Amino acid sequence: MTAAALAPVESVLATTYRAARFADVLRSEWTKIRSVRSTLWTLLVAAVLGIGLSALFSGLAANAYRTDSGGVRTNWDPTSISTSGLGIAQLALAVLGVLVISSEYSTGAIRTSLTAVPLRGRFLAAKATVIAAIAFVMGQVMAFTAFFVGQALISGDAPTAGLGDPHVLRAVFGGGLYLTLIALFGIGLGAVLRSAAGAITILVAMLYVLPGLAQALPSSIKDVVDKFWPTNAGQQITTVVRGDHTLPAWAGFAVMCTFVAIVLAAAHIRLHRRDA
Repeated sequence: MTAAALAPVESVLATTYRAARFADVLRSEWTKIRSVRSTLWTLLVAAVLGIGLSALFSGLAANAYRTDSGGVRTNWDPTSISTSGLGIAQLALAVLGVLVISSEYSTGAIRTSLTAVPLRGRFLAAKATVIAAIAFVMGQVMAFTAFFVGQALISGDAPTAGLGDPHVLRAVFGGGLYLTLIALFGIGLGAVLRSAAGAITILVAMLYVLPGLAQALPSSIKDVVDKFWPTNAGQQITTVVRGDHTLPAWAGFAVMCTFVAIVLAAAHIRLHRRDA
């Protein structure tokens, strides 16, 4: 076939096929995530844990306040108590972030995805944007629902808090912000390790095991860990009554943001330097 004959075909191909724009990749990632049954189940587990456990802990704390005149009343923070279940629910959202990326590696779908979107930074950014939006909405729904349910259960037995009280709105809204960062941490960790099992193991260690083990360290080291450990620092945005050896709310949140940004940067580098 002559060059003259090929020219119209090339012209048609050029107008038919174009590089995927960011909006296109966003729509694709949203379709992937919402069409997978595990997404719905993970969000349901997060809601049950976040709201259900918050209600349980609020009822138990209110009863302890009514019958105790010592330590329970000293650092009483009804806002943190009513949203305390979010500390368990965070694992579900982190796991969702891991599965969003690691499932593509386990099934081999990552090759198709990167063929369709050769700009790997755009691919990762779209996944992170979609999971952040889902986690933010889900986090805010859980945080505000848990707060109102918890305050209703505390009422009558112990002092309650309202959104108009100092720092309360920031703490409740901050619960959703913190859960968004946790989901982004999950997707970054999943992209770095490319293994759901390995990433989830590290998540559990980071969120629960290592902060607990730090309590056995000498006080000089323990106080530093309590203050600057990323998840401990990030959770300060969800509190009204500050504990000892903790950062201010927004300073702690900035530490968590920096940590998550580093993990996502590492994910971006690994995605560029290693084959799918």
